[in-house]
Amino acid sequence: MLITFEGIDGAGKSTQVKKLKKFLMEKGHEVLTLREPGGTIVAEKIRDLLLASKHDITPIGELLLFSASRAELVQNIIVPELQQNRIVILDRFYDSTTAYQGYGRGLDLETLRQINAISSFGLKPDVTFFLDISPEDALIRKFSEKSIPLAFEQSELDRMESSGLAFYQRVREGYMKLVETNERFILLDAGDEPQEIHNKIIQKLAPFCSNKQKKPMQSEKREKF
Repeated sequence: MLITFEGIDGAGKSTQVKKLKKFLMEKGHEVLTLREPGGTIVAEKIRDLLLASKHDITPIGELLLFSASRAELVQNIIVPELQQNRIVILDRFYDSTTAYQGYGRGLDLETLRQINAISSFGLKPDVTFFLDISPEDALIRKFSEKSIPLAFEQSELDRMESSGLAFYQRVREGYMKLVETNERFILLDAGDEPQEIHNKIIQKLAPFCSNKQKKPMQSEKREKF
């Protein structure tokens, strides 16, 4: 089973990934957690280039680098793990590309769809949890010692975060469109307490978690908690 978490930086994805892994392992499941970009030697080098680098990268170049990282991760790690009937929890997948490079950077969505399909080898998540938060609140979380959302040093931001609030507002809007058009998305309010969010995630996964046969989840109507 492939479970993905989506949201802009500061939404609390990493916290929920760790909580879910712990819960599922306590239920007796074999669980692997991964992140995008990253997860393999090559993909981690691409991650450094995409995030830590201060060099300008064109939107198309950015798209292809993210996609190259994904192809390495899917083929070398994710697919073999799924074939062993293990649960893979992924912090970001190709929905991030649609939101960030499509809606954020303005690249053609149909082109992105095709590239996403190629880089993921047609693999689709069973369920995607989207943690929704405003870009302003996300910045406050990241720089909790600051009292004003925009009172941060540019040098403290990675290359993607340096794209600005308007960019992240477009990204958030893109995510919301994905939520509206894909039944596998579960919309969560990232402003809730972490344990409350975790409980809601477990509630949605309860039918699966109680059955170690690891049957795929059935599509269901989207909800906002």
